[in-house]
Amino acid sequence: MKIALFASGSGSNVEAILQAIRAETLYTTPAFVFSDRPNAPVLEKAKRYGVSTHMFRPRDFDSKQQYEESLLQLLDNYDVQWVVLAGYMRLLGATIVEPYTHRIVNIHPSLLPAFPGLDAVGQALGAGVEKTGVSIHYVDAGMDTGEIIQQETVPITSEDTKTSLEEKIKRVEHQLYPETLQQLFEERSKGVLQRDETGIDKCQ
Repeated sequence: MKIALFASGSGSNVEAILQAIRAETLYTTPAFVFSDRPNAPVLEKAKRYGVSTHMFRPRDFDSKQQYEESLLQLLDNYDVQWVVLAGYMRLLGATIVEPYTHRIVNIHPSLLPAFPGLDAVGQALGAGVEKTGVSIHYVDAGMDTGEIIQQETVPITSEDTKTSLEEKIKRVEHQLYPETLQQLFEERSKGVLQRDETGIDKCQ
């Protein structure tokens, strides 16, 4: 499986994935890391792992479609099979979502469908709930509305601040995301093998 990693900021989940690949607990090939922000720390992190990087900004294009067409061309150039979003702060449109149906994965810091969108940790604290968590899901045209692949709960205590809760969630994310990707790729590979043997495509 050849993947592209998209991130807009620090890239801690990207680094966790690259560490898992280096440790051979996640068997995949990182084609490149993409960011929509020129100074995103994730770009330097990717370079330290010897992974190619690409960056261009949406505002440099006449439309979202034009921006995503350039992204799609980049994915095609590298023969990317999967897109892994790891802190990519933009909603993907049909230009990319449709050709990569069930092949774009995202991680979100809440137990979806609760607290979608921005500042999920702040939303959870503001709501006074006793638990939140991490969700890994397929990406569709909505805001964090795609089919759930995996979730893990993170308890919220009375002592938790936004910073402490974010740290607890990140610890879960950094373990859960590589593990879930490995399981997902293994299951999909078995589907491909079954299709090859029978002539019937059972890999959705």
